[in-house]
Amino acid sequence: MRHNLLVAVLLTAAASFSVVSDAEASSHREAPFITKNPKVDGTDFYMFQSYAADRIQGDGTSEYTTIVANYIPLQDAYGGPNYFSFDPEAIYEIHVENSGDAVEDLTFQFRFKNSLAGGGKGVTLDVGGKKNSIPTVQANITVKDAPTPVTAANETSVLNVQESYTINVIKGARRSGAGTPAKHATTNETTFRKPIDNIGARTFGEAAGSTAAYKAYADAHVYPVKLDGCADNARVFVGQRQEGFRVNLGLIFDLVNAPLGTIIDPANRNAFNGTPFDVTTQKNVTSIALEIPTKCLTSDGKTAATTARPVLGGWTTASVRQARLINPEATYDKPTKEGGAWTQVSRLGMPLTNEVVIGIADKDRWNSSEPAKDTQFIDYVTNPTLPVILQAIFGGASTPIFPGPTVARVDLVDIFLKGVPGVNVTGSVGEMLRLNTKLPTKGVGAQTGGNFAKPNLLSGLGAAGCFDPATNCKPAGKTQATCYTVVPGPACDTGGFPNGRRPGDDVVDIELTAILGYFVPQAAFGGTILHDAVLNEESQFDATFPYLRTPYSGDPQ
Repeated sequence: MRHNLLVAVLLTAAASFSVVSDAEASSHREAPFITKNPKVDGTDFYMFQSYAADRIQGDGTSEYTTIVANYIPLQDAYGGPNYFSFDPEAIYEIHVENSGDAVEDLTFQFRFKNSLAGGGKGVTLDVGGKKNSIPTVQANITVKDAPTPVTAANETSVLNVQESYTINVIKGARRSGAGTPAKHATTNETTFRKPIDNIGARTFGEAAGSTAAYKAYADAHVYPVKLDGCADNARVFVGQRQEGFRVNLGLIFDLVNAPLGTIIDPANRNAFNGTPFDVTTQKNVTSIALEIPTKCLTSDGKTAATTARPVLGGWTTASVRQARLINPEATYDKPTKEGGAWTQVSRLGMPLTNEVVIGIADKDRWNSSEPAKDTQFIDYVTNPTLPVILQAIFGGASTPIFPGPTVARVDLVDIFLKGVPGVNVTGSVGEMLRLNTKLPTKGVGAQTGGNFAKPNLLSGLGAAGCFDPATNCKPAGKTQATCYTVVPGPACDTGGFPNGRRPGDDVVDIELTAILGYFVPQAAFGGTILHDAVLNEESQFDATFPYLRTPYSGDPQ
């Protein structure tokens, strides 16, 4: 009963936050300045209880938390010859808040190094007596022999470009707190190798159309990690993955260019007239994935682990140096000279915030801001523009469809800046993804750990499956509170967005649905599911860490 009550309040987040969110790529090219800097563009941020079968306990919870931060949006798999390395002149950070002050308590800081083989000169071939550097990132080529397949065992000798990284675990403020390098749990090394992108079958010595060899190669880059002060090991993976965020971008950006009757028809939830419109299919991203014992995240260092707060706040950022000078005679390792203070240029916590909540005039300022300063954006939360825009598109003044400017949105302050009372309040004020680590990973009712079968309409909608607002919200006399009456069943899923976010949570449909007025008393379309005709669900992902699947190959698909 306690979980049902929590779920009821939890869905307030899906309803309330979502009313100010339209559905677009979760953070792909979301602000003017970041479009110039794709290497530091955070695209999606996930934080959830690990739900692999060996991680779920008898009560449905997990002792591990998985955090995934994706960067470098909309990668074409054939993006050679340089492919998609991280920026060695930037820092990539995952922040965790657990003490209720909207300031990070733990930061996992990633720094990358890209180096050329051959002592920094790159592999050369003797062509007519001239030793010239080869143009590709792989160097498994000789004049006489067939190419050597790239494997985890030989990559240090057959790759032209070597990409590696370090992890610094900072306790306290990210720029002044004490930092300790994370270490490989077996070798104690502090430098980890990043796998090269999925160039294609020949590079990895496999049959055309197969990705088995690349999967084995990438899987060898999942490392056990020792974190300072954490008795149990964590895991890390950094590398290219399939783009997991599915969305009908063209339709959404074109003023939701479909009739209202079409996008509320359940028959079209996965395609319009049998035609899917997922433009992110065949795209890749680059992931930074951590699986960490939850007890090592919930303790703030000031509170005993037994009384530590179970709710985490999390977000990811990327920063570059404040000054950049272009080298007029650029070299591989010195195309620029950079200095000055680290300056944040990318930020992502809750999905879709900067795309469709923050006005275009303030998008770059949002990316440079921190959760503790988010009250400066309060007007975007209390006076959202998207319901008004959608009303103009679909209804006009005489046909009220969406919650309009007269609907009080004071509840958005709780959802957007504080968390849901009774579910995932951290005690802090600031926008971030919040996760209650004590709620079941896969919900209640028939939705149990490891069960990916969700055959009903609410598949992938997370906590939205716990409610029947058409009955409990729309009839005359119903109040906002009664909108959130729990209806337990196989779709009731406490582990879903906005209690954290899993890769399979269809945040697009959840948020579009809420915009329509799904949880607003007496809304014209209360209880109606709105969709973008692109399904996002857990069966599209792996059931084990790092959950996002093997990236698409550069070969023809």
